[in-house]
Amino acid sequence: MTEDYRSMWTDLGLDLDAHDALLGVLGSAYKDIYLAQKNRPEGMGYFDFVMSEVHGLRIKELMDEKAAGGKIIGSYCVFVPEEIALAANATLVGLCSGADFAMEEVEQLLPRNTCALIKSAFGFKLGKVCPYLESADMIVGENTCDGKKKAYESLGHLVNNLYVMDLPQMKTDNGKALLKKEYLRFKEAVEALTGVSITKESLKSAIGVVNAKRAAIHRLSSLRKADPAPISGLDGLLANQVFFYDNPARFTASVHKICDELEARIQDRKGAFPEKTPRILVAGCPQAVPNWKLPMIVETSGAVIVGEESCVGERGTRHLTDDTGSTLDEMMDALVDRYFQVDCAIFTPNEQRLLHIREMAAAYKADGVIHYGLQFCQPYLMESIPVEKALEEKGIPCLRIETDYGMEDMGQLKTRVEAFVEQLG
Repeated sequence: MTEDYRSMWTDLGLDLDAHDALLGVLGSAYKDIYLAQKNRPEGMGYFDFVMSEVHGLRIKELMDEKAAGGKIIGSYCVFVPEEIALAANATLVGLCSGADFAMEEVEQLLPRNTCALIKSAFGFKLGKVCPYLESADMIVGENTCDGKKKAYESLGHLVNNLYVMDLPQMKTDNGKALLKKEYLRFKEAVEALTGVSITKESLKSAIGVVNAKRAAIHRLSSLRKADPAPISGLDGLLANQVFFYDNPARFTASVHKICDELEARIQDRKGAFPEKTPRILVAGCPQAVPNWKLPMIVETSGAVIVGEESCVGERGTRHLTDDTGSTLDEMMDALVDRYFQVDCAIFTPNEQRLLHIREMAAAYKADGVIHYGLQFCQPYLMESIPVEKALEEKGIPCLRIETDYGMEDMGQLKTRVEAFVEQLG
């Protein structure tokens, strides 16, 4: 089967030597971080399998969909509506970031002090190691920050299928009207790509599929409120990461299966960590595969992560779309309503995000919050200070961390996290 994949990767234009090196590092890190955990739920075996095949079987499935006439749309952001893609016989997948790759080449196109996530996305393209990117019939960018907005001008010269979405910066009536215009424009672009007109029936069905996927993650998240925590933060994060790659129906069924197991564990008071282990909520920047650095540090420092206030977490999944509309217009409005609630740091002012972090800290019985900021990510780093102050006003300890995907600061971060956990304990 691996030989079949190598042929497929070659056809996609991947650099096989570089890709082998990436998969080697990924596999080693996964073994050391994930498979070394104790008291894991058996249902995590499915997610282990998904990760072992994330560039193999899953890519073959996507290529088979393309051969059958479907289209693949790659996205970097939770503002890109999966429902519209599905309704037009396309599959939406998350694109690669979360690790440093080909940084010398990247820094010939982007300044050194560009956000780590943007540099990573470019590194996967320049290094020719992301099969999702190379298999995509359309790559959707969006201007969620100045760094991305300008970086897409350069990315447009590296790919021939880039579509850039304009997003509002303020939660006003004008902002909502802009989002609606952009979603209608995106709908037209997807229909042109696929040759399939979106109908009220196809959009209603797609809304149902995505709502089911999010509802499964909501169920998993709610079970993480138990003490002892029935699942580690690493495994909870992994489910949120796989959300962006896997087949939606299969993912939904697999999450419910692990939730059944977690409910039994809660009944038996069986945890991934002992009862009364200090509980941490992680807020801030998204953590894409294979960015497992912070949760590994936290969960080898005497604490457990019980929730993520992140695009790869509750910010991306917490709202369902109203599915009661009877016309295509009503359903498009419902999509706009749903996505306009996402409290990204792009928005100003952004009080809703502060409220949501405090609500999450209470709901998940968090003893403290770690605000995770990627180096040079201005929106989230700028919000980290007001978040810290808002939490401390409520007596909730907060640790602000600013880092990148490199391992050079591991020792320093571990020292700071251990001191924070000790303060909570």
